[in-house]
Amino acid sequence: MSASLTGNDLTFAQLYKVALHNEIVELAPAAVNRMNASRAVVERLLASGATAYGINTGFGKLASVRISAEQVRQLQVNLVRSHASGVGEPLSETETRAMMLLRANALAKGLSGVRPVVVETLIKMLNARVHPVIPSQGSVGASGDLAPLAHLAHVVIGEGRALYRGEALAGGEAMNRAG
Repeated sequence: MSASLTGNDLTFAQLYKVALHNEIVELAPAAVNRMNASRAVVERLLASGATAYGINTGFGKLASVRISAEQVRQLQVNLVRSHASGVGEPLSETETRAMMLLRANALAKGLSGVRPVVVETLIKMLNARVHPVIPSQGSVGASGDLAPLAHLAHVVIGEGRALYRGEALAGGEAMNRAG
């Protein structure tokens, strides 16, 4: 049995099975198609030279600062690094798995412009049981999820800390060991 993420119809029963019982997760082809279409919009925007807040600009008071095409990737990495600032005891494995699945499902809707590989990586992490170490306290912004999601993304980009087979490792090492 597996949970197929479409981005539209994740049930509590699926969340429960994945978070608590390590049910296998797969990405529905329709979700990949939506994400590809959404990403194409971002690519066209960037190719046109248009300014897009948070993609090729700074943030907040630095919104008027244009980021060169050569520095766009570094901007995104720096954003993850700067927001991975939580403290306190780590979330439990169950909480972390639920968070990972919910984020993958939200991105699978295809409304954010992320590449499918981002969701595919989250799913591979879930299926291989690579669990980012996510501190339970501390966040910035009105949403309250920036720091926890940054700790999650930190491992996706091969940084941060993760648990793999019960061992705390550097995020990149955990990803490498999991294959």
